[in-house]
Amino acid sequence: MAAERAARERLDRMTKPPGSLGVLEDVAAQLAGTAGQCPAPLPTPAAVAVFAGDHGVHAQGVTPWPQEVTAQMVANLAAGGAVVNAFAAQVGADVVVVDVGVATPVGPAPALLERNVRRGTADLAVGPAMTLDEARRAVEVGIEVATSLAADHGCLVTGDMGITNTTASAALVCAFTGAAPAEATGRGTGVDDPTLARKVDVVTRAAARVPVRPTSPEQALAALAEVGGLEHAALAGFVLGAAAARVPVLLDGVIAGSAALVAAALSPAALEHALAGHSSAEPGHALALRALGLRPLLGLDLRLGEGTGALLALPLVASAARALRDVATFDSAGVTEK
Repeated sequence: MAAERAARERLDRMTKPPGSLGVLEDVAAQLAGTAGQCPAPLPTPAAVAVFAGDHGVHAQGVTPWPQEVTAQMVANLAAGGAVVNAFAAQVGADVVVVDVGVATPVGPAPALLERNVRRGTADLAVGPAMTLDEARRAVEVGIEVATSLAADHGCLVTGDMGITNTTASAALVCAFTGAAPAEATGRGTGVDDPTLARKVDVVTRAAARVPVRPTSPEQALAALAEVGGLEHAALAGFVLGAAAARVPVLLDGVIAGSAALVAAALSPAALEHALAGHSSAEPGHALALRALGLRPLLGLDLRLGEGTGALLALPLVASAARALRDVATFDSAGVTEK
C-alpha cells in the first residue's frame, strides 16, 4: 500500500546506510501500512488484554497445577501482582483482564472485565471443547475488547491466562498447520515425561478430529470450537478487532500464536497488522509463527504467557516508529550521500 511504500522510501533517505536498522525497518514500514500514513503514529499508549479461561482437558492429567489456579491468578492479575503487571508498568502500558471462560467466578475488580461465555470448556480429549455459538461469542468478546481499547491506545498487546491452555494451543497448531503432535506439544508449566506423554496423546486424539487444515472462516470456527479454548477464541477476535481499527497488535507466545492461526483463517488480511513479540520456548510457537510468516522480535526462551514477552518487545516497536518519524533525511540534514 502507499503508506508502506512511502515509509520504505523515507527509510532509504534517512541519515543512515540503507537497511542498516535491519528488522526494525520492516517494523516501521508495517506500522505505516497499518496506520495508512507515513510516518505512523507512535504505538503509545499500549494496552495488554489478558484473556482468561479454563479447560475441561484438565481432567486428563496434562498438568500438575490445580484448575483453581486460573481464578486465583486472574485475581492476582487484576490486583496488579503478576509479572505482566510489572512489565506493563515498566513500559507504561495499561492492563485489562478479561474473564471469558474462567470456571470459578472471580468477582468484580476495577481492572477485570466479566465477559464469561461459559465456565470453562468441555474436555477436548473426548469431544468438542465448545459449541460453534460459544466459539463465535468468544471471538466477539475479543473484537469488542479490541475495538474499545483501540479508541484510546496506539498498540494492543495479547495476553492470556488459563491452566492447561498450552494443550489446546498444541491441538490448534496441529489442526491448522498439519504439524505432528509430538513436535507441537511442549512442557507448558514444566511437566515431567509421563505427563508430557499423556499430553501428546491427548493432542493427537483431539487434532485427529479436525479432518482438514482449515482455510475458510467456517472451517476455522469449527476447528476452534472442536479443540480450542475460550481465551484462544477471544484472542483471535482481538487480532481481528485490532486490524479493523488499524491499530498494530503485538502477539505474545504460543497461546497468541495458535489464536493468530485462527484469525488468519477467519480473515487473512488481519495478519498484516500483527507483529510477533518473541519466540516462546514452547515448540508449537515456532511452528505457528512459521505458518503465519511472522518473524519474532525477541528470543528469550520465555514460556510464561500473560503478554510478558510481547511487552518486552514493545520498546523495539516504539523505537522503529520513532526513528521513521524523527530521524532526518540526507536532504533535510544537509548530509552528503554516498
